[in-house]
Amino acid sequence: MSATAESFSYLCIGCPLGCRLEVDVVDGDVVEVRGNSCTKGTSFGRQEYNDPRRLVTTTVALDSERLSRLPVKTTIEVPRGQVVAVCEALRCVRVRAPVQAGDVIVGDVLGTGADVVATRSVRA
Repeated sequence: MSATAESFSYLCIGCPLGCRLEVDVVDGDVVEVRGNSCTKGTSFGRQEYNDPRRLVTTTVALDSERLSRLPVKTTIEVPRGQVVAVCEALRCVRVRAPVQAGDVIVGDVLGTGADVVATRSVRA
């Protein structure tokens, strides 16, 4: 029985260089990552093939005289397939000022293990 070899292309987002990666896979296992200029590319290529994840940055509604939206982000990366669902879940969230940067706005969003936190402080 012969091994099944495939090659996948990814744009690395592990650092600002944005390297074009080639990930070679044999029978479902990553055997080589090429095209990276730093070590982050190797781990990113493996992660992207096996379990792609992303940080989510967006805004939620804010009750404040100064601002109408509060910038937020997830504390850890969530599965790439759940990014849109996380954003949709946050569309219903409304926060009242005051808010401190780092305050948890939504804990364990959609069971991902990621908290959504404020990235800006807003006075009342």
